[in-house]
Amino acid sequence: MATQNSGSIGNQENHLELLLFHLGDKQRFGINVLKVSEVIPCPFLTKLPDSHASVCGVATLRGEAISVVDLSQAIGRSRLQKEGGCKNGSVIVTEINRTKQGFLVAAVDRIVVRDWKNVLPPPKGLGARSYSSGVTQVDDELIQILDVERIMAEVNHQPIVISQDLGKDMPEGGHDQRVLVVDDSSMARSQTVKTLEQLQVPYVTAIDGKEALELLKKANATGADPAGRISFVLSDIEMPEMDGYTLTKAIRQDNDLRDLYILLHTSLNGAINTERAKQCGANAFLTKFVPNDLASEVVKGMQYCVANAA
Repeated sequence: MATQNSGSIGNQENHLELLLFHLGDKQRFGINVLKVSEVIPCPFLTKLPDSHASVCGVATLRGEAISVVDLSQAIGRSRLQKEGGCKNGSVIVTEINRTKQGFLVAAVDRIVVRDWKNVLPPPKGLGARSYSSGVTQVDDELIQILDVERIMAEVNHQPIVISQDLGKDMPEGGHDQRVLVVDDSSMARSQTVKTLEQLQVPYVTAIDGKEALELLKKANATGADPAGRISFVLSDIEMPEMDGYTLTKAIRQDNDLRDLYILLHTSLNGAINTERAKQCGANAFLTKFVPNDLASEVVKGMQYCVANAA
């Protein structure tokens, strides 16, 4: 099953194309097709010493080595891979955050299309350890969309440290500009916030475009407290209820918000997403997640904000 970022449905405005799969029982989960390169039968895996418990091993795919994570085990369920190797199941090969990663699943179901407005935040009852970034209804069943960014961050566990030299280019007044961080992934929000804290930049957060727009209208309304104004929006693209493209368009159409600096920060790779970001009115586009790259883009954005505030 080849699905690599070429589906016309997946590129339509305000639509999400989901690949559904099973993790050993009847329950189905989903992942955005735009994050999927291909789906293959589970290949021969070479076990890596001292690797994360959920890493099954490394597979060689067309001359490239990729690690394969037992997705069921990674989210706290029963392990799919049995001792003695991987004889069953499929591997969903993803390209996220500039990295190729394989996820072992029990079986792939099918692809469905949902409007972003029909993708809702995960229910609070799922708890803090939930790996769901959103939910949607398919065939009278609630499908959890997995937060694969969080899973990868936990498996790879790399510290978030930026170069001290990057802060030297921060313009005078840049530390007074507030940033709104918008991301449905708790892990991605945490990574972004840790980067901003090292730059000593004030911020507020929102979990989706709808919440972000409501917050912006309140903070930047005529007559609002100037100390609470937001000048920089740093937003994910894929989010429940209102995605980043729609949020960007809404900001540009609002007289009180239209001059905000917008950086779209996404796990999706590709020139198509860069072009769509420009068409929607974003100032900049960046693929997640390299702390120094994000810090550099934030400094550039702050230079713009300070120059236009003068």
